[in-house]
Amino acid sequence: MKLWYWILDLLFPPKCALCRRILEKNETDFCANCRKDSPLFPELPGNMHPSGKSRLQFLDSFTAVWYYKENVRNGILRLKFHGGTALAAPYGRMLAMKLYQCRRESFDLITWVPVSTKRRRKRGYDQAELLARSVGAELGYKPVCLLKKLRDNPAQSGLRGEQRRANVLGVYGFTGKTDLHGKRILLIDDVFTTGATAEECARVLKTAGASSVHCGAVAAAQKEE
Repeated sequence: MKLWYWILDLLFPPKCALCRRILEKNETDFCANCRKDSPLFPELPGNMHPSGKSRLQFLDSFTAVWYYKENVRNGILRLKFHGGTALAAPYGRMLAMKLYQCRRESFDLITWVPVSTKRRRKRGYDQAELLARSVGAELGYKPVCLLKKLRDNPAQSGLRGEQRRANVLGVYGFTGKTDLHGKRILLIDDVFTTGATAEECARVLKTAGASSVHCGAVAAAQKEE
């Protein structure tokens, strides 16, 4: 078995999940440069919006690993649009570590922000679900599908502020398969930009009975658009 792994490493050497440089023997998932230089997202007090300009309305807290820029942005785009499903595991491990460090309280359920049936069929996977499964494996939870996307709305990219909020209003629904009353929910997503999508998902979950909803994302935009 060791010989087999040696052959695989020889033919397909592991690469950094951000910059794609071949890893040294003592490096795991990310190269030393990316671990040191990638723009880390700070810990926020309470339900502060990542922009620092307002409070989140429905989310009780938010955290991310990095800011959405440079190699982090490129890596997430590979995960979402270019079949980079293997990236969900290292990104999920980093997010789980950040959640453990910043959010010491436990959760009752882990779920994710779903893509539409049309987009999932086109991509062949839901990147947020893959991230949730990776986070869950690290934290000891089995993710549960609590949300469904009711229609394939236009992509949020290219929209700003109020346009984003209007674009997701009524787009998500509760699956109705799990009793949420009094439950603390961890909601996983890939990128948090203005927060419109995560806030709408949190609203739906709280309407269904959840006592609190906390969001964890791989990256967050540096400024509210």
